[in-house]
Amino acid sequence: MPGISSSFELNSVEWRRITDPNCKAFLVDFEYSLLGYDTPTGRLDMLLRYGKGGHCRLHRHVASTVTLVLEGDQILKEIGADGSSRAIHRKKGDYALAPADALPHIEHGGENGGTVMLSMTAPDGILFEYFDDAMNSTGTVSIAEYVDSWVRGTAYGKNQAFGVDQPDLLPGIVSGTEVMWLPAT
Repeated sequence: MPGISSSFELNSVEWRRITDPNCKAFLVDFEYSLLGYDTPTGRLDMLLRYGKGGHCRLHRHVASTVTLVLEGDQILKEIGADGSSRAIHRKKGDYALAPADALPHIEHGGENGGTVMLSMTAPDGILFEYFDDAMNSTGTVSIAEYVDSWVRGTAYGKNQAFGVDQPDLLPGIVSGTEVMWLPAT
């Protein structure tokens, strides 16, 4: 398995921050780090870290996912097909195994944030599917797209997958490690 990092010592891995000022429903602000991947077998391991108040985008895991909470908390709000919701609160040391095709959800850290390790298996290569505020699918992200973006130093996914409908906005890097939606030049 090609490794990007030989350690998941949280202060020694490369972190990339994603924010999205276009999301008005909640604060999109998180960091991620790629640990390793094996494209032929559909495997990707990553770290995800939330600061206080930061969330990821509305998405579901198409891949089967193992989650291990390394520090703080992970709080999820799963959204059912009928619009119902279910809260899940995981604490440091908690382990979860979610089958492929999980429900759409938003997630964030607890009062003091949180860091999780995700180990995903996607035989077809698709990791995530993203949704807009109306729960319409806006696209998917594959292992190949994720790894390619890591190598290039850009945000993973496509504008369509993140609901960015302005053709003049593209993912870009700020200060070497922060990824934001920026005007195209």
